[in-house]
Amino acid sequence: MSQVKPRSFGQLFNAVGIVLIHGGTAYAFWRGADAGLVAMAVASYFVRMFAVTAGYHRYFSHRTYKTSRAFQFLLAFLGTSATQKGPVWWSSAHRRHHKYSDTENDVHSPKQRGFWYAHMGWWLGRDHEETDWNQVRDLAKYPELVWLEKWHVLGVFTCMAIAVAVRGFDGFLWGYVVSTCFLLHGVFTINSLAHVYGSRRYPTTDTSRNNVWLALISMGEGWHNNHHHHMNSANQGFYWWEIDMSYYVLKGLEKIGLVWEVRKAPRHVVDQQPAPSNAAA
Repeated sequence: MSQVKPRSFGQLFNAVGIVLIHGGTAYAFWRGADAGLVAMAVASYFVRMFAVTAGYHRYFSHRTYKTSRAFQFLLAFLGTSATQKGPVWWSSAHRRHHKYSDTENDVHSPKQRGFWYAHMGWWLGRDHEETDWNQVRDLAKYPELVWLEKWHVLGVFTCMAIAVAVRGFDGFLWGYVVSTCFLLHGVFTINSLAHVYGSRRYPTTDTSRNNVWLALISMGEGWHNNHHHHMNSANQGFYWWEIDMSYYVLKGLEKIGLVWEVRKAPRHVVDQQPAPSNAAA
C-alpha cells in the first residue's frame, strides 16, 4: 500500500498564503477604501501584470526580445513581486505547457484535468513544484537569476514594504493583498479559460482560443490562439483591433533603448488560412 507523501514546506507556504490573500481581500472590502487606495491597487495590478506577461512570459519563457543583463534582472525581480514564484520555475513550467499542450503531460490543461486544476490546482500541488532545469538551460547560466529563484520571496516582501510605506496598513491591504488576489486570478484565467472560451482563428493542435475579455484583464495574453499559433512573437494581438497592452509598453521601452529586437509575427504567419471561428476544440 503506497503512502501519500506529506506536503512540502513550499506547498504549505503557498497554500497558507493563498488562503490569507483571499481572506485579506474580503476583509479589505469590508473595511472599505478611498479612491487613492483603489488607484494604488489598480496600479500595483498592472505594473506586476506587465512583469509577468512581458517579463516572465514573453521574455524569459519565449525570448521574444532582447535586453541588457541589468534590465533582465529588474524584470525578474519585479516579476517575483507578483507572488508567482521565480522566473526560472515559471519559464520551465510554461515551456513544458507549450511542448505538451493539452496532452496528458501538459502542466495545466483544462481538457485533461478540468477547470480547478488548470486554474490553481497545478500551482498548489506537488507534481510541478520543482524547476525542470532541462527546460531552462539558457536561464540557468545567469547566477543572479538562479539566486533570485531561491530567494523569490524577497520581491513579495519588497512589494509589501512599499505598500505599507505609502499608505500604512490600508496600503498593505490594497496595494498588495487585494491587488495580488486579482492578479493571480487574472493570470490563472489564461490557463483555465483561454483553452475553453473564445474563438479559434488558427487550427492549432491544442484547444487555445482568443478571448477579448481575458486580453483586457491580462494586458494581451487573452489572444491565446494567436500565441499558440506563433509563440515566438512579442505581440499576441496580431491585428490592430486586438488590444495588447504589454506589447505597446514593450514598443515604448524599445524606443528608449531598454529593449531591442522585439520580434513580431511575420505577415505570412498572421494571414495563414484561418480555421472557422466556431471550430471545435
